[in-house]
Order: sequence, then C-alpha cells, then structure tokens
Amino acid sequence: MTKDSKNKSIDWLKGVLSKQNQYEASINVQHISSEGADDLLIEEAVAIESNTQKQPFSKDNQDKVSLDLIISLENMLNDRQLTIFKNKDLEDQLYTANEMISRLKHDQMKKDQIIQEKNKEISVVEGKLTKKQMSYDQLIEDYKEYQNNSNNEFEKMTNQLEKEVQKYNKLNDISTKTQYQNMIKIKDLEEKIRDLEIENQKYVEQYHKILDEKNELMKTINDFTERMSFSFSTKPATSVTVPE
Repeated sequence: MTKDSKNKSIDWLKGVLSKQNQYEASINVQHISSEGADDLLIEEAVAIESNTQKQPFSKDNQDKVSLDLIISLENMLNDRQLTIFKNKDLEDQLYTANEMISRLKHDQMKKDQIIQEKNKEISVVEGKLTKKQMSYDQLIEDYKEYQNNSNNEFEKMTNQLEKEVQKYNKLNDISTKTQYQNMIKIKDLEEKIRDLEIENQKYVEQYHKILDEKNELMKTINDFTERMSFSFSTKPATSVTVPE
C-alpha cells in the first residue's frame, strides 16, 4: 500500500467517524427534544443504510488493514443499527411500562385518596361509636344507680308497708274489740230499754187504773151532790167539782 492510499483511508475513516459522531449527537438531541424523536431516528438510520447501500465502501485495491478496517466498520454500523432498533423496541417497552406505571400510580393515588376518605369516614364513625359507647356506659351507670335507688326505695317502702300493716292489724284488733264491747253495751242497753219499757208499761197501767178510780170517785161525788141538792130545795142547786 502506498502513502497516498493510507492517507485516503485515514481521511475516509475520520470522515466516517465524524459523521457517526454528528449522527449520534443528532439522535441524542432528537431523543430529548420531542416524543417523535424515535421515529425520526429510525428514518435517519434507514437513510444512512440506503446511502451506504448506494455508495458502498470499495473493497477493491485495498490492503489487508484497510479491508479489515472497512469490514469492522461495516460490522460496527450494522451492530449499531441493530442496537438502535433494539433500543427503539426497548424504548417502546419502556414507554409502555412508564404509561402502565403512570396509570398504576394514578390508580394508586385514587386508591390512596379513597383510602384516606374511607379512613376519615372510619374516624368519624369511630368517633360516633366512641360517643355512643360513652353514652351507653353512662346509661349503664345511670341504670345501675337507678336500680340501686329503686331497690333502696322498694326496701324502705316494704318496711313502711310492713309497719303500716302491723298498725292496721293492731287497729283492726282494737276495732274488733271495740265493736265487741259496743255490741255488749248495746245488748245491755237494749235489755235495759226493754226493762224500762216493761216498767213504764206498768206505770201506765197504774196511771190508767188511778184515773179510772178517780173518775169513779168523781161520779160518786156528783151523785151524792145531786141527791143532796134535792134535799135542800130552798137553796140554790150547786154541784161539787173536784179538780183532776
């Protein structure tokens, strides 16, 4: 190989490497700048491949080193193109995975929000249950106190009732005795009344008898007076009247 051919090969390699670096920079800028960078990258890779096919490296009149270099460079370009397609596939998968992750994160955020709301509702319900439990406990305490008071009052009322029953029994005994005594007194009085009525009846009979005797006596006196009046005809007729 001559010196001019070496220089040409080196210049050609520099040009290829320079174009490759520019191509990599344009790919990186396009990948960062917009969502359509991957499609543009594929189009540029296809354009480079077509240009390479249209203008293939000439392997004629090349020494072994240049030929090995050209073959290595072609292999590198083919590997790079394959890597680009693999990266594109991986980026698609990564994009799909990121979208799925975003959806999952969004769903997780919604679930977390729902959980927070449910936790708030649970807290409110727990607060209400706590208040109701406190109210229930207070009602239990009030009921126990009421039951104790009721039992005490019932015991007091029972004792008072027993006392009243004892008083009533005593009063009933006294009343029974009093009624019995009154009944005896009434019988005695009735017996006395009957005796007095009998005695009074005797007095009445005696009174009527005395009255009849008095009338008989008055009649006798009047008869005697009339007979005496006939014997004294010169004297005015008089009658003797005995006061009753």
